Amino acid sequence: MNGAFTELRAAEVSIKAACALTGRSRATHYRRADPAGVTLGPLHGPHRARRLPPSTITDDERAAVLALLNSEDYRDLAIPQVWARELDEGRWWCSQSSMYRIARAAGQNRERRAQATHPPRVRPELVAHGPSEVWSWDITALKGPRKGEWYKLYVVLDIFSRYVVGWLAANAEDAVVAKDFLADAVARNHVIPQTIHADRGGSMTSKPVSELMVDLGICRSHSRPQCSNDNPFSEAQFKTLKYVPDFPDRFGSLADARAFCERFFEHYNHEHRHSGIGMHTPASIHFDTATEVRAQRQTVLDRAHAQYPERFSRRPSPPRLPEQAWINQPVLQPTQ
Repeated sequence: MNGAFTELRAAEVSIKAACALTGRSRATHYRRADPAGVTLGPLHGPHRARRLPPSTITDDERAAVLALLNSEDYRDLAIPQVWARELDEGRWWCSQSSMYRIARAAGQNRERRAQATHPPRVRPELVAHGPSEVWSWDITALKGPRKGEWYKLYVVLDIFSRYVVGWLAANAEDAVVAKDFLADAVARNHVIPQTIHADRGGSMTSKPVSELMVDLGICRSHSRPQCSNDNPFSEAQFKTLKYVPDFPDRFGSLADARAFCERFFEHYNHEHRHSGIGMHTPASIHFDTATEVRAQRQTVLDRAHAQYPERFSRRPSPPRLPEQAWINQPVLQPTQ
């Protein structure tokens, strides 16, 4: 192959054509023709340093711009403010983007002014070991007869028993209405709970509601901002309400909404078996009849076990009664 390539070159055939005719790589030819890289330059190693464009800012100019940004007059200002004020004074240093690059290289591209810091919101941790210890309340919207028309449903429930201790359908959300609603729930149930939990809606954090809590000696508890998981019992109860088969798309009037809620909450408190409380009704847990109901269930299961022993792998028992309910289960602290 080398001989054929030499003959072609002697016949003044170009290197490109000679390599194509003999199947020789041009890179191989040039590397063998100049192994030291004297003529063609080095083939390996770092690239040559890039020639800086004429618009490059010198090191002295960069230092002067950085000193300007850190001067007493400008150290608390944003870079566009500095650039514009210097321009108004008849001085041009560089473009705004160059000022940003210089500040970034010096580690000063973040917010130049002192920023307010807020401590993290405390996660609410509430535990109820029986009824009337912790209540949870919230407000949801119900569609009215026309687009854009809404009714507001106020609901407060006991987190241990899931019993709805009070509800109210109104035309609008109002702090005074919320205060009267909670006061009426306390009066109707003849009990003052230890804690009432809610989210951070306007009515929940309003002055009338706060003053009522202080007057009654009730501890106030609120969810963290934008954290619906901090109010799970009220959120779950609203889902139960709005997912019943006969929940209407719209209510024809406020009276219709109140009539529907009257039927629903009567059924929810006294007929709905809740999975979170051992498949008992909220009223049964709230008024302490669940123990008798569970004993009756056990009697029925014992009779079935005696009649059909082959259908059971062990003695059956009804679901256990709840011992406690909590919002954000408290973290146990290690004992010293």
